[in-house]
Amino acid sequence: MSETDTEPEPDGGSAGVAGRTEVWIEKYRPDTLDEIKGHENIVPRLLSYVEQNDLPNLMFSGPAGTGKTTAAQAIARELYGEDWRENFLELNASDERGIDVVRDRIKNFARSSFGGYNYRIIFLDEADALTSDAQSALRRTMEQFSHNTRFILSCNYSSQIIDPIQSRCAVFRFTELSADAIEAQVREIAIEEDIDVTSDGVDALVYAAAGDMRKAINGLQAAAVMGETVDEEGVFAITATARPEEVEEMVEKAIAGDFTAARATLDSLLTDRGLAGGDVIDQLHRSAWEFDLEDRATVRLLERLGEVDYRITEGANERLQLEAMLAALALEDRGTTG
Repeated sequence: MSETDTEPEPDGGSAGVAGRTEVWIEKYRPDTLDEIKGHENIVPRLLSYVEQNDLPNLMFSGPAGTGKTTAAQAIARELYGEDWRENFLELNASDERGIDVVRDRIKNFARSSFGGYNYRIIFLDEADALTSDAQSALRRTMEQFSHNTRFILSCNYSSQIIDPIQSRCAVFRFTELSADAIEAQVREIAIEEDIDVTSDGVDALVYAAAGDMRKAINGLQAAAVMGETVDEEGVFAITATARPEEVEEMVEKAIAGDFTAARATLDSLLTDRGLAGGDVIDQLHRSAWEFDLEDRATVRLLERLGEVDYRITEGANERLQLEAMLAALALEDRGTTG
């Protein structure tokens, strides 16, 4: 246990609770590249850049919670040691997405003096949120300060980054983290924080996270605050996640033609469990091939999911679209059976 775990809260709370007042995603963020889990194909390549002190411009592309920001900070720590904060500028493009940010903050940092290092690092998170004008300005800035500045761009979708920037970067694609990587991290934190986590609780955290390490750690911390033991029931409740069997049962009822029962299950998920329509779609999509359904039924389900997801993205009513999907599945089954 760390020292923070043994300090009492001001109101006289227990030692365990005191240790949980810190945000765990920051407390357990890896400091070095070697500590990053689940990216065995990426970490060695980044380490080689650090060891040779020859860092190109980098682009990290991939889903949220997979370690892009952590990798950028770890590179800076390994290159600059305790001076890493003075030589590492982090900007979030979704908050500051105009051309003025590129022209002002980035250029001012790139121009400022620094001692003892060949270059400094500018980390631009969510770079795919930059406007096209801002990206064009960024491209010119990358050229202008290539002698003393390295850029690390982080994005969810590399296709949203203009080709001239992509061609100036070594691109690393961060995939969703494996269940083994997330489970290992959850169990490590549970031991460090002296938390009792059941096996089904760990499985539930892995399922709810869906490859997102940040979501798994946040879920573990939230569930730990709610009770002495982190179990499956607590995890699904705190993360607003439906059990896989509940989602599968809803689809099976619809395909069997029992729309009323399927609709009742959907209503329970949306109203009683508090799931958003997008959450239901995501769970259906990633679990579709795990359901005990015929291939034809699974294909029909995925086809309907694509339509519903597009319509909801365009602003359609979530409940109405999901009910329409279940109705279509039910009607198709009746049509094929006579």
